Amino acid sequence: MSIAFAHPVTIWIVSATLAVVVAAALAIGLLSVTGKVQPGLRRELWLRLGSWCVLLPLMIGPVLAGREWTIGAVTLLGLLCYREYARATGLFRERLLSAVVVIGIIAVNFAALDHWYGFFVALWPLTTCVLAVASIPLDRPSGYVQRVGLAVLGYMLFGAGLAHLGYMANDANYRPLVLLLLTAVALNDVAAFTCGKLIGGAKLLPATSPNKTVSGALGAVVITASVVALIGSALFGGTGMAAWHWLVLFGVLVSVAGQSGDLMLSSIKRDIGIKDMGVVLPGHGGILDRFNSLLLVAPAVFHLVQYFVGFGAGQPVRVFTGGG
Repeated sequence: MSIAFAHPVTIWIVSATLAVVVAAALAIGLLSVTGKVQPGLRRELWLRLGSWCVLLPLMIGPVLAGREWTIGAVTLLGLLCYREYARATGLFRERLLSAVVVIGIIAVNFAALDHWYGFFVALWPLTTCVLAVASIPLDRPSGYVQRVGLAVLGYMLFGAGLAHLGYMANDANYRPLVLLLLTAVALNDVAAFTCGKLIGGAKLLPATSPNKTVSGALGAVVITASVVALIGSALFGGTGMAAWHWLVLFGVLVSVAGQSGDLMLSSIKRDIGIKDMGVVLPGHGGILDRFNSLLLVAPAVFHLVQYFVGFGAGQPVRVFTGGG
């Protein structure tokens, strides 16, 4: 436990998260007692809070538990997100392609667990090539572009992209960074919603997401980038990332990539005509509805930090395959 909380940023994030949950419960309780919210909204607020009370331990617990737990949790998250995506798009009917995607998700996360970076980055183009040829022997050229395109996009998002979050756990000080990303994308959503409601104004992309506003998007960038840059200064002190302009870029990247991930999923849902990707999380929809922001944030942040700081320097590589 002392190792899990070795970095002060980890303590700050966990403490702040618990404080926010308690404050939210008190606020909802006060609104309920005073009758200032309608029964329908009150139920919605309690459902959302209840879902967070389940989600937060499942998100934070594996990160605190250790490297293997973190990568295992990311693997499971990728498989669950792909399951929702495949059912929503109908890709689950293409059993061969779905099998390749699932194997690819497991393989890329194994590469992360093995701390084999060369294999990790090679799996993206290699798996794409396998997906491109896998269904050819079935001799069904009709619909080829659609089914292969869906499969490649699914692997890109839930395998190669999301696995970057797990690969971060190969670094000795991964916990504060991973926890920062998990909480920052949630803050980003709340900031966009709050600023949009308080300020209003022009819609951002009305055909894609009718409720999002330009003011909400810009407000989220300012708030999220400021918080992430501030915490990042404590996290990356003494490294190449410590310069203020790189910290600002880091914060803006988290916010913009997070909002882009949300809009990307909205585009998919609009295209296939559904509201949510699932009903697993009351008040949130499906698992993919909740974690869509991480799909783009994880690879974007990984490669920024990898360039300036690196991941896993001095840690054993090819832990299972024994090549390094």
